[in-house]
Amino acid sequence: MSKGNRGFSTTGLRRMRDVLTRHVESGRIPGLVALVSRDGETHVEAIGTMRHDGGAPMRRDTIFRMASTSKPLGVSAGMVLLDECRLRLDDSVEPWLPELADRRVLKRPDSPLDETVPADRAITVRDVLTCRFGLGVDLTRPDTPVQAALQELELTGQAAPMPAPDEWMRRLGTLPLSHQPGEHWQYHLGCDLLGVLVARVTGQTYETFLRERVFTPLGMRDTGFHVPAGDIDRLPPAYAPDPRTGEFIVWDEPVGGRYSAPPAFTAGGGGMVSTVDDYHAYFRMLLNQGTHGNERILSRPAVALMTTNHLTPAQSAARDALIDHPVAFGLSRHGGWGLGMAVRTHRSDYASVGQFGWDGGTGTTTHADPEQRLVGILLTQTGMSTADSPRLIRDFWTMTYQAINA
Repeated sequence: MSKGNRGFSTTGLRRMRDVLTRHVESGRIPGLVALVSRDGETHVEAIGTMRHDGGAPMRRDTIFRMASTSKPLGVSAGMVLLDECRLRLDDSVEPWLPELADRRVLKRPDSPLDETVPADRAITVRDVLTCRFGLGVDLTRPDTPVQAALQELELTGQAAPMPAPDEWMRRLGTLPLSHQPGEHWQYHLGCDLLGVLVARVTGQTYETFLRERVFTPLGMRDTGFHVPAGDIDRLPPAYAPDPRTGEFIVWDEPVGGRYSAPPAFTAGGGGMVSTVDDYHAYFRMLLNQGTHGNERILSRPAVALMTTNHLTPAQSAARDALIDHPVAFGLSRHGGWGLGMAVRTHRSDYASVGQFGWDGGTGTTTHADPEQRLVGILLTQTGMSTADSPRLIRDFWTMTYQAINA
């Protein structure tokens, strides 16, 4: 086998490009940008075009909607505050989020909203960070009264943009919890709630704090919650292909779209835009146990806490149910959840136990593997309304691991 530098084989990287190109040439994926790095070697592929009907080519600096791949980055703001003892894991959040005081909890997750019991205890910082504060998006049971209310109140960003943080909190405070605090893992909502908590603790906006403490020190100039007008040509349309026909339906246009102006709510659960190089800087910092060059962004214990599984077997069953649901197409079968990201607890494919990261519904994936000293990032503009981008993501990870040199 011919060899590249220290990290990847030349033959393996050529196979990767061939497989990624095959997905684009299928007509199902208009374009993509992929980055893999290992042992100081970084390899980038930009294939295809910005629009499904042609147009400008994909480039290394193309900006993408990260969707839920925002979660592993968004949680870093909370970790900075833990490092400074401005937050403590087992403190109640009520001093900063009084809307969540005196919680009521549904008798059953599918109960009517008025069938409740008192919460056993207050919601803690730990509950928010681990997505176990008692309320979240349940894609496996979307028709329960509380799930319907989350959509009607525009608290998830799925059907409509979310209101400003104080109004978002007011609406959230009108709902009971689905589960007792700390009892059950539920997807997504805790990551957005963390952003409000960070803003209230610091007196800054969530985005300002992230930019000062994480984005700028890491050189992440293209990461944020909207794309400035001068860079909007680097943002492709986002597509949600028709599940029946595969027809490319535009979910969001660059000009005049959701990401063309600052949002009312800066959503750490799914609202960021970024590039492969920006995300590489962040995940490389995590692999380096919190350091970037000579600067420490997070403490070593903070990174360890983020990338350790926090779920009990019973709580992991809820995460498995999400992954097994058709909307997830079986992606991210890791088994565990840390803070803002999945943590692989068993080997089910080529990836090592301990790999961490997450995927996004707009066709994005970012993970790091400490055992292999590896970061992989794949960004597309094709949402997961069909199986096409999940298939691409699976193949990307297979190709990434097969390209590893000893």
